[in-house]
Amino acid sequence: MNNKYLKIFLPLLGISLLSWSFWSSPGWLQLCAGLALFLFGMQCLEEGLRDLAGGKLEQILARSTSTPFKGLLFGIGGTMLLQSSTLVSLLTIAFISTGLIQLAGGVAILFGANLGATSGIWLLALAGQNLSLSPLALPLLVFGVLASFTGPKGKAAGRIVLGIAFIFLGIDQIKEGFSSFGDGLDMSGRHVEGLYGQLLFFTAGLLITVVLQSSHAALMLTLAALAGGQVELWQSLAIAIGSNVGSSVTTAFVGSLGGNRSGQRLALAHVLFNVLTALLAMLLLSPLAWLVTWLVEPFGLGGNALIQLALFHTLFNGIGVLLFWPWQPQLVRLLERLLPDRQEPVVLITELDHDDDREPRTRARYLNERALDSADAAASAVAQELQHLERLSVEVICHAIFLPVEQLFQRGKPDSALMKAPPDPQSLDAERLYQRHIKGVYGDLLTFMGRLDVPLDEEHQDFWMRCQVAALQLVDAVKDAKHLQKNLGQHLRNEESPIRVAYVELRRHLLEALREIRSLNHSDLPDELWRDRLQWLDEHAASFDAAFRKRLFDAVRTGDLDGLQTSSLMNDLGYASRIIQSLRNALMLGEGHELTRQLRQIGGDDDGPVIVQV
Repeated sequence: MNNKYLKIFLPLLGISLLSWSFWSSPGWLQLCAGLALFLFGMQCLEEGLRDLAGGKLEQILARSTSTPFKGLLFGIGGTMLLQSSTLVSLLTIAFISTGLIQLAGGVAILFGANLGATSGIWLLALAGQNLSLSPLALPLLVFGVLASFTGPKGKAAGRIVLGIAFIFLGIDQIKEGFSSFGDGLDMSGRHVEGLYGQLLFFTAGLLITVVLQSSHAALMLTLAALAGGQVELWQSLAIAIGSNVGSSVTTAFVGSLGGNRSGQRLALAHVLFNVLTALLAMLLLSPLAWLVTWLVEPFGLGGNALIQLALFHTLFNGIGVLLFWPWQPQLVRLLERLLPDRQEPVVLITELDHDDDREPRTRARYLNERALDSADAAASAVAQELQHLERLSVEVICHAIFLPVEQLFQRGKPDSALMKAPPDPQSLDAERLYQRHIKGVYGDLLTFMGRLDVPLDEEHQDFWMRCQVAALQLVDAVKDAKHLQKNLGQHLRNEESPIRVAYVELRRHLLEALREIRSLNHSDLPDELWRDRLQWLDEHAASFDAAFRKRLFDAVRTGDLDGLQTSSLMNDLGYASRIIQSLRNALMLGEGHELTRQLRQIGGDDDGPVIVQV
């Protein structure tokens, strides 16, 4: 069957089967409706908190990793607030992937997120099966809607109130759904015990969490089933362990998709922690169950299975944190050994056959999906991607003037013989390079920036505009290089003549400027000295332009150049000047934000200028 029709047929089939199941069983419908309300309430709560925080959550996260204990507290507090350990884990991955926090701090946050995830099940267990939350939910719905008419902050606060109300309604619906539908799911009488039984219910908890993308929702279902007598206590304990492992599956999936090694390491850390903790809990299931009963009996709660499940969930997560906590440095080193940093190539554009269209188009390297959840993470991702686009652009310009990219890394006066050399027959075409290496990355940048849908303060809005203009400047520089390549190649292939000498001089000037711009882009000089070097570049470029024009008109007067040749040289001087000015503007646009200034420190150069006066 055609894939197009398959994509239409399968969802329709799923909707039809689900609709038929609702019609066949009102209890099943009520259970699913309660689950939908619960998940929608969590979504409203998350969105409301993010809108109300206005970026403060990200700022707290960035500051909370100065010590492992602070990271642990943030993980606990963030998960208790958002009621989603998965969300906190994914947000942490986004921050690590964009370099805003370090791996050690992210590991501590993950430990805290696992502990914080136990808060939700405690609230549900303490509420009990007989307490109806609907009476509380109804006035909250009214207040939440009214608050949405009081402005942006009021709308965000109202979203939080509505989220709580929908969660309360969902909990009651799930309880009632289990009461009417749960008889068909009664597992308490199933004699599947021992290791096989534990693995069966462990797998059930894992799958439910993966499907619902929420360990809180899976544990809510487990509590309702436990309170209704559909599952026994030991079965619910195995489901809780499986749910814990299931919560790391989403993190692992997102981390594996991202190209950043740091994010992949944190995702692997989450999986290792949850899997090893779950393995330990499964091996000690009977002793832990006995310990839980022993702890609650003095409080007269020996018959309260809900409290015992909540205590067990907290206990085995706490044991996991205690076991892993002393080994954090070793865990970080293990992750770095298992997933070493990819070696950054010195040269990005390496193809040799300029007619080979089988090469895939270069795409963005740092724009991962989870970075869109945070203004700071998105800004850092864009700043890194602009560095990637800048490297590609400078390499394309280098090919456009028929020079090997390795010449960018040289210092001192350019080699005279190389400057005079004709283009290699295998030289790459700038138009093809633009289509293959620039257009895709630029398109990905625009798409990413257009998809950001989080509140931005004035500083972030300014940075966003700077990034858009900087990307456009880089692309304009490459387009000017495409125009320059045609005449430059034609005259460099000709015999020695005054016009060829002029193009060699223009070629040398561009190479010197590219070297200096690359050096500035990677310099860790203090801001004042950095700006002095940039000003020196501006003065040098202006001096060259004036001197080059004067030599052209002197050559016209002496008859060495005719009007058409002078016209071509003047046009190509304009292209060269615009290339330098565009790259220079892209550097200055990045100066307005701390993120980009930090990225300049990747491999510093000496303090002196690269250009050597002739």
